[in-house]
Amino acid sequence: MQRITIVLDDELVAEIDRLAVKRGYQNRSEAIRDLTRSGIRQTAEETGSGECVAALVYAYDYAERDLAKRLAKAMHDNHDLSVGSLQIPLDHYSRMEVNILCGESCEVRKLGEHVIAERGVRHGRLVMLPVELKTETHSHGKKHSHRHVHVKNAG
Repeated sequence: MQRITIVLDDELVAEIDRLAVKRGYQNRSEAIRDLTRSGIRQTAEETGSGECVAALVYAYDYAERDLAKRLAKAMHDNHDLSVGSLQIPLDHYSRMEVNILCGESCEVRKLGEHVIAERGVRHGRLVMLPVELKTETHSHGKKHSHRHVHVKNAG
């Protein structure tokens, strides 16, 4: 293990201390190590390649002009990536939608960024899991082939 020196402003140190207490870390170093690991994993997700499954979660203003149509069109235009979706009305104007996507990371990321950037989408997040997609032949009473999704180990 190495010791390093970093300079942080007082406000950031206070946030780290609050997080350390909230999550039960023994000291700042543990909190900073955990946050660093999390940031490294997130960066790998954002720039990774290969196949993935993902959850695209966003809240949007249902009353925004043509937004529901634009979002539906984005999913329709990328039907090869879309596995399923769930829509939940939150109030008279807001709706939350969850889309499950599967495909090449760059294409999934592109779709997620496009949807989140739409005018009227208030909050959005794309969570990607690296996977290996395999078509396998086996028997569930009769012999057939279908796709299996194997989640890759983290790290």
